[in-house]
Amino acid sequence: MRTRSTILAITVAAAATLAVAKEVSLEDLKARAVNAKPDERVGLCLEIAEHQVKSADKLYNEGNVDAAQAAIRDVVSYSRQAGEAASQTGHHLKNTEIAMRKMAHHLADIKRNVAFENQAPLQTAIETLEKIRTDLLDSMFGKKAK
Repeated sequence: MRTRSTILAITVAAAATLAVAKEVSLEDLKARAVNAKPDERVGLCLEIAEHQVKSADKLYNEGNVDAAQAAIRDVVSYSRQAGEAASQTGHHLKNTEIAMRKMAHHLADIKRNVAFENQAPLQTAIETLEKIRTDLLDSMFGKKAK
């Protein structure tokens, strides 16, 4: 009986440790993205951009417009990096394009709920993500050089 409770306690402790380890801070992700190989940079940059979209939504809802716009600038920056890395390597093009589309839709939803004077940065970000998506689609399906 004691052995079972000891094993259970160890299992719970290990699961808690893994859960904490998986929650990597945004700053850690940004630091890892700087030095990552292009293949790894795609996923890291997308994760950062998606996190910042959620943060921007939350910040706009809280009325913190300046911080929300800074998060939107991060979305654009890291989305560009993800698109460039995906195009450079030729890997993860489809997943990157899908992520860009989802983020653009989320930003459009956010834009509908903010004051008119705060919509311009969101519209610019949406247009930028759509341009990145178009470039990725061209990479996947465009004419190939002979």
